[in-house]
Amino acid sequence: FSLLPCALVQLTLLFVHRDLSRDRPLVLLLHLLQLGPLFRCFEVFCIYFQSGNNEEPYVSITKKRQMPKNGLSEEIEKEVGQAEGKLITHRSAFSRASVIQAFLGSAPQLTLQLYISIMQQDVTVGRSLLMTISLLSIVYGALRCNILAIKIKYDEYEVKVKPLAYVCIFLWRSFEIATRVVVLVLFTSVLKTWVVVIILINFFSFFLYPWILFWCSGSPFPENIEKALSRVGTTIVLCFLTLLYTGINMFCWSAVQLKIDSPDLISKSHNWYQLLVYYMMRFIENAILLLLWYLFKTDIYMYVCAPLLVLQLLVGYCTAILFMLVFYQFFHPCKKLFSSSVSEGFQRWLRCFCWACRRQKPCEPIEKSDLQSSRDRDETPSSSKTSPEPSQFLNAENLCSA
Repeated sequence: FSLLPCALVQLTLLFVHRDLSRDRPLVLLLHLLQLGPLFRCFEVFCIYFQSGNNEEPYVSITKKRQMPKNGLSEEIEKEVGQAEGKLITHRSAFSRASVIQAFLGSAPQLTLQLYISIMQQDVTVGRSLLMTISLLSIVYGALRCNILAIKIKYDEYEVKVKPLAYVCIFLWRSFEIATRVVVLVLFTSVLKTWVVVIILINFFSFFLYPWILFWCSGSPFPENIEKALSRVGTTIVLCFLTLLYTGINMFCWSAVQLKIDSPDLISKSHNWYQLLVYYMMRFIENAILLLLWYLFKTDIYMYVCAPLLVLQLLVGYCTAILFMLVFYQFFHPCKKLFSSSVSEGFQRWLRCFCWACRRQKPCEPIEKSDLQSSRDRDETPSSSKTSPEPSQFLNAENLCSA
């Protein structure tokens, strides 16, 4: 299993640079020998140091729109040379490779090392250092996934991410991934067989979801992913991409929605409903797993305050959600393009909740008021019959005198 992330990283570098359709046997050999990343780093340094010496034979012009200011958005043209374009391609390839290495390599490694530490009740210096590096790798991969999602969804805009946004994403992902890994490890330590069921349910749910949407849409099979790939090769690439999408969602929110029938393979629409459903279901799942761990915990946790640990983990996951809301409310680089902010959505939800509470008033006062009004209606005609009016007394006196 440890060879799978390395192989996927090599394939990603080849796929992004489109080396499969070019005759580069030396590059292919280096990737087969697991030396592809080193060769790519050497190539980046060569391009960078030679970029200012040679004159560019041609340049390409890119058009980006600025973020709207006072309701206006300007379009800016920028010249991109050949060397700069190659550097951008390398940066994009390494970003995708870091995401693969984080969630298919570092995430299982962190889970395994933490499980061994709990079962042996001992944390060595080397193991703690390895777990720290793995956690930072996963958080960095999740951060890169967020930035890639923003740049893909708002490709026509010039996106500038501020330092505070990076800090907020780092805290959001750190709390989310750390609590998720600890919950899985605690549950595995007491119910080793049932964790397989949990993993399979999560795996098939996220793996089959994009394909079910694709089959329901009735769209034709994508053919323009890579010209050098056949239909079978395209299917394999899409399966590997879905596997990465599943691995990310097993530990944290992927920030992107896989859309197989799209040319970019990524949905550019921001769906708040899916985000809300994911975090609600994940919070409920973490709470259930912690409850089962609390009920079936063994003697290795005799010196651990179990209720306090459960509370800390749930509060830690809520803290991750809080940092996520802060990021989308204040630090998202494209928040001006949102149709509604987080605070506005929360206010609408609060108004709907208050309106629903007003509709469901207690039934007893309503029934009492209805009974009282019905009694008043019944008593009013009877009183008019028994007590005669003054005009009736006058008419009776006139008849007697006559």
